[in-house]
Amino acid sequence: MSNSRDFLKGLIIGGLIGAAAGILFAPKSGKETRDDISRKTQDLLSRAKEEYEVAMEKSKKAYEAAMEKMKEVQRLARTKASEAGEKVEELAEKGMETLDDTKGRFKKAIDAGIEAFKEEKEKI
Repeated sequence: MSNSRDFLKGLIIGGLIGAAAGILFAPKSGKETRDDISRKTQDLLSRAKEEYEVAMEKSKKAYEAAMEKMKEVQRLARTKASEAGEKVEELAEKGMETLDDTKGRFKKAIDAGIEAFKEEKEKI
């Protein structure tokens, strides 16, 4: 966008300098000179308008491309977040199963310890 503005500034300034030089060095009458100035001004404005429209079209395309990329990133982020959520649920479920299994083994070990203690107590 900055390049377009710089180009437009250069185009306008260059056009004005060229028109002024043409007026100063032209061996024409006042009416012819005014007509030339008017024609060159219209020419310059027309070119500036065309360049502006081209720059606006490029900006619009760049904006649309950026928005499409952002939407794609958003879709990807949602997909990844969903996958991560499913993994967390899966790991939590496995953790609960492991905890239940460990709790069951621990209870069996305690029961076995108590049984062994009672057997040893009866032997005494």
